[in-house]
Amino acid sequence: MSSITDSLNELVAVDGAMAAAVVDSGSGMLLGGAGSGIDLELAAAGNTEVVRAKLKTARSLGLADSIDDILITLSSQFHIIRPLAAQPEVFIYFVLDRAKANLALARMKVKSVESAIQF
Repeated sequence: MSSITDSLNELVAVDGAMAAAVVDSGSGMLLGGAGSGIDLELAAAGNTEVVRAKLKTARSLGLADSIDDILITLSSQFHIIRPLAAQPEVFIYFVLDRAKANLALARMKVKSVESAIQF
C-alpha cells in the first residue's frame, strides 16, 4: 500500500508525465497533487464535472458497468481520469506530454498505482 504522496510521485516519474492528482469527485477537492505545467486545483474541479457527467450518462443508459478510465486526447497532451475501484467517488487525474509519453504504459501505471493507493 502507498500513500497519496508516494503514489503521485510514482506517476510523475513516468516518461512524459507532467502532473498527477487525486481528487474527491463529491466536492471537487484536490486531495493531493504532484508535478507542474497545469493548475491542478482548477483541473480537479473541472474534471469532477467530467466524471459526474459520465456517471449520469451511464445511469441514464441503464449501464451497470463502472468506469475503468476516461481518456481525453488533446493535440499536445493525454489526460487520464481513473476512479478508484475501492472508492469510486475518488479519482486519479494524470496529465502527460503526448510527444513523450507511451499511452499504454501510462494507463497500466495508473491502474497499478490505483490498486496500491491507501488513504
